[in-house]
Amino acid sequence: MKKILLSGLVVLFCISTQAQNGFNLKMNLEKNKVYRLMSVSSQTVTQTINGVQQTTESKVTYAMSLKMLEATPGFMVTEVRFDSLVTITNTMGRIMTISSANEGDIKSEEMADVLSCIMNRLSRNALYVKIDYTGKPVEIVNARMLSDIVLKDTSTISVKGPTAQAVRKQAVETVSEESLKSMIAMFTHFLPGGQVAKGEQWSITQQLNSGGMLLDIISTYRLNGSDGNLADITTESAIKAAENAAPIESGGATVTYGDLKGMSRGTMVIDVNSGMRVAETSKTHISGNLGISGAGFSMQMPMDINSESKITLIQ
Repeated sequence: MKKILLSGLVVLFCISTQAQNGFNLKMNLEKNKVYRLMSVSSQTVTQTINGVQQTTESKVTYAMSLKMLEATPGFMVTEVRFDSLVTITNTMGRIMTISSANEGDIKSEEMADVLSCIMNRLSRNALYVKIDYTGKPVEIVNARMLSDIVLKDTSTISVKGPTAQAVRKQAVETVSEESLKSMIAMFTHFLPGGQVAKGEQWSITQQLNSGGMLLDIISTYRLNGSDGNLADITTESAIKAAENAAPIESGGATVTYGDLKGMSRGTMVIDVNSGMRVAETSKTHISGNLGISGAGFSMQMPMDINSESKITLIQ
């Protein structure tokens, strides 16, 4: 009897020690429960053209809802909704607001109206997404149907001038499966999908399309400790242009950005029970030269990007 009691105490001690030193960090959503997250980012972009600095400031606010419908051994089937999508841009005093709360007008000659219409349509339709237990979106089941709904009537876009092509391209790219996966991954893809001990690290690689630039982001996460069911994580990301990044074609000019490099650092708190991020704050700096060429000209344009972001679980 004494041996059995001692064995039981040893098992309990081992379980307690394991709980203190590490966690099984993976997505573990409660079926049919809605998790709502909000991301707020502020960014300042400085470009130098012929010795003259031009500054663009922007604030981007996204709210996303996530609900797990079914779970399989390899992935979860989830319903994802972008409840709110708002971008406010100030370019040298000229302010443009793109908001999903505004129905917009696909036939408008104003870029903000056209893109608000696209965001409004996106916000009113659910995405059905397979997400693995690291939080990575692996497939959007209704991607084609969603694209057809959101992009209907885009042939009637009547924006004029050099921005016309960019507006049409941005509308299509916004609802491409890869872009939608990236938007979802911003909220969900950060977990190792398994057991991690205090002090251990894991890495996740993502590609992000930002303003037409395809960037590779290699993030390293470290489990620092815990407070109850909350895990404290630090993160550091190296950012560079993707190896397969195609140049941007804009207004008759070709823009290359292979020289851009940057770093992001942040901290986050994860709810171990669900695998959801409770809060995260981060700062990012990217700099380098853009190569711009066209008929009869070629130039280098220095660019500097500073941003701060915050993600919060609000429900």
